[in-house]
Amino acid sequence: MRVLIDTNIILDILQEREPFVEDAARLFERLDGGELEGFIAATTITNIYYIIRKAAGIEAARDAIAQTLIDLQICAVDRDILERASALNFQDFEDAVQHACAVVYNVDAIVTRDLAGFVEAEIPVKLPREILKG
Repeated sequence: MRVLIDTNIILDILQEREPFVEDAARLFERLDGGELEGFIAATTITNIYYIIRKAAGIEAARDAIAQTLIDLQICAVDRDILERASALNFQDFEDAVQHACAVVYNVDAIVTRDLAGFVEAEIPVKLPREILKG
């Protein structure tokens, strides 16, 4: 199964955010084991770097990026993706960009804790726990 991982899930594992870190860690175990193929939008990398740097410093941010790049495929964010995202009726543009990436890269589901951000999604949107059950 090919899944696009929302930024909040990656931050859950990197920042060990309770009570979400356990499900995020189990999800990444499935990715590492080859049971799932994980994708993120390229813009997620810059968001992670910014958030981790503010919380824990530059070295932690660099380590977080290195770890993320090992585990996940990166969906390019180009003009086509941005135009697709702009045409969507999403409240949050970041979510729209991630959704556009998911569609273009033909993923089976988006994994997020922010289901409300993807109400208009064309593809299944699931909580980490739902993916782990499958």
